[in-house]
Amino acid sequence: MNYQETIDYLYSRLPVFQNIGARAFKPGLYTTQELCRSLGDPQNKYRTIHVAGTNGKGSTSHMLAAILQQAGYRVGLYTSPHLKDFRERIRVNGAFVSEDFIVQFTAGQKSNIESLNPSFFEVTVAMAFDYFAQCNVDVAVIEVGMGGRLDSTNVITPEVSVITNISYDHMQFLGDTLPLIASEKAGIIKEGVPVVISEYQNEEVSAVLTGKANEVDAPLSFSSERFRVESIGMEDGRSNLNIWDNISGKLAWAGLELDLTGSYQTKNIAGVLSVVEILKSGGWSISEDSVYSAMKSVVKLTGLKGRWQLLQTSPVVYCDTAHNSAGLSETIEQFEMLPHTRKRFVLGFVGDKDITGMLKLFPVDADYYFCQPSNTRALNVSELSLTAAKQGLFGKVFGDVNEALNQALSEASSDDIIYVGGSTFVVADLKNL
Repeated sequence: MNYQETIDYLYSRLPVFQNIGARAFKPGLYTTQELCRSLGDPQNKYRTIHVAGTNGKGSTSHMLAAILQQAGYRVGLYTSPHLKDFRERIRVNGAFVSEDFIVQFTAGQKSNIESLNPSFFEVTVAMAFDYFAQCNVDVAVIEVGMGGRLDSTNVITPEVSVITNISYDHMQFLGDTLPLIASEKAGIIKEGVPVVISEYQNEEVSAVLTGKANEVDAPLSFSSERFRVESIGMEDGRSNLNIWDNISGKLAWAGLELDLTGSYQTKNIAGVLSVVEILKSGGWSISEDSVYSAMKSVVKLTGLKGRWQLLQTSPVVYCDTAHNSAGLSETIEQFEMLPHTRKRFVLGFVGDKDITGMLKLFPVDADYYFCQPSNTRALNVSELSLTAAKQGLFGKVFGDVNEALNQALSEASSDDIIYVGGSTFVVADLKNL
């Protein structure tokens, strides 16, 4: 098989969550462990950092990878889902996994694929682990797919675990209360391994996370209690931040520039810097200069896309992959703060989400352009339009995001602002991403 035939085989042979949702969800570690065992347990051949959370885990993973790259380490990065190219999931120092490796790996694992019937995600996790070993990485940053306890990535014993936050998402799999969801995320906490919680949320969630950490004697810290992040404006298209140490009361990081300009990144950056401190205390060589230079260029170093990404100016168009109420509330608030004459939203969703709760976050005094992602889990755009109308949100219906955005642009003045999102897969469909 050539590369395209291999990708077609993986998609057709394996259940893919981003396409079929619940039917592809395969909790448990057995199959991943078997795949890894057949490969000689590559995940044990290098150091790892494990990142979970409802929102922010992708950005956090990319920031950590950028810092470690700038510090001189050879860094693997595994994230999901991809936006444009399957190879985005597996990178070494920002470079995509090669097509040849994917072909060779799949051919070599075909008998296991046929006998074990793994999910698409389980195969991609094993593929990443093997690729990182063959590339002789020093460290790999591994983003959890969903939850933590039963996620396929949870076969590693990392140097440090990170949980960005706990919010409502994937409740049919993880539970319908924050403590239940927290319990699933806490499943990545390993015996004796330091764990960083990027933001303190409430006593119930804190009790779950602290309880699990105490149970396995894992040092736990809440980054939002350690650091206070102060935004001091924008400079050359980057957020300019002062980071205060709450323990000493001193300025820990002055004028830290970050090219990820979403307001929600102020929560993620505290967690990232806490991880850096833990790694340095464990003997890792990470200079201040490497942190400063990495944060300026996360996108360039790692290829991150779709996080509060400016697509054009005049009119201003932003896209964001926020796809649950907690994430959308942050991006909508930031969007509405932009100078504007009119607000325009290009929106689409997948069909297995509580879109009523999300639609309640959007303003009534705006123009709407409804669409649906090409993904097979897409919510039918006519259904979206009807549901939105019940919330007082009225707009036009389009077959895909590019048609919808083109219409929004044709109706907008240069002083309007346009937001594109609702689903990761809507953003992925953008031609000019």
